[in-house]
Amino acid sequence: MATPIQGVVPVTYVQLLYDYLGAQGIDAEDLLGPAPVAEQGIGRFPVQQWQLLLERSAQALDDPLLGLHVGETISPKHLGVLGYVLLACGTLGAALQRLERYHQLIYDVNPMQLEMSGDQLQLVWGQEMGRPGALVDETAVAALIHFCRDVTDRPDYAPISVSFINDPPSDIAAYQAWFGCEVLFGQAETRVAVRAQALQTPLRSADPALIDILQKQADELLRSLPQADSHNVSNTVRQQLTQQMRDGEPSAEATAAAMHITSRTLHRRLANEGTNFRLLLQQTRHQLAQQYLQDSRLQLVEVAQLLGYSEQSALSRAFKDWSGQTPAQYRRQATH
Repeated sequence: MATPIQGVVPVTYVQLLYDYLGAQGIDAEDLLGPAPVAEQGIGRFPVQQWQLLLERSAQALDDPLLGLHVGETISPKHLGVLGYVLLACGTLGAALQRLERYHQLIYDVNPMQLEMSGDQLQLVWGQEMGRPGALVDETAVAALIHFCRDVTDRPDYAPISVSFINDPPSDIAAYQAWFGCEVLFGQAETRVAVRAQALQTPLRSADPALIDILQKQADELLRSLPQADSHNVSNTVRQQLTQQMRDGEPSAEATAAAMHITSRTLHRRLANEGTNFRLLLQQTRHQLAQQYLQDSRLQLVEVAQLLGYSEQSALSRAFKDWSGQTPAQYRRQATH
């Protein structure tokens, strides 16, 4: 007996499909019904419904390669804040590692695992939560490869090989041409193998549309601070922290390096002002958290990412220590 299909995909995937159908001259809402809207962040849409929408669209277009065609329309902006977070990683390898951590945000069906094997990195999906079908899998893998091509500015980027768990289609050559590599079907797992050397490929700069929301929130925090000057180390540290958080956990070492001083000098100067790095980090996070939580477009897990936390639970614990409220409680109070 087949495992029931579980999990979700982002609402932005569904919106991509509606846009693609429109570009092909098809009234998507007439064919599929009203388009879903993400109330916060990139939203979440049941994968079983996503499968049905793809199948109905492929039939209407008579396009068995629909998954590839929809997947190649994705861009970082369709991943909301996560798109910026990934671009901020610097290299393709770092972005894939962070994608594994936040995979449930954009494809919470079967979990992705990264496996190093010799000079290859293997991205692997099993079937623990069911098999959503060829179109769902192909859209997800095509979106991943197109994302890699987009963020590295290498439209010809090709993995070593792609393996699908589903039965082979009638035209395997079309898949090999699109991915630019060997494509296998009927495998035990869905896999994408990439060259370890490619992991060092630098990423292009973030799209201004992606960082606009972050910049507004950071600017709001900076406006609330006393005017920074060359004698006020605390304010300079706060400004550095608003940038570092987007890339992960801030550190005194990185802050000192950005200020062209040693960590020892940084700690001494902060002590002279009656504060310390840890306290400034807590205060800055608290102020930014309050700003982010007032923006209903951001999911709580995205707020955690923007503050440099690896898990939403870390944000929840810290915010309750700061304010006596959970982030969700603060958001309800602040937005009503």
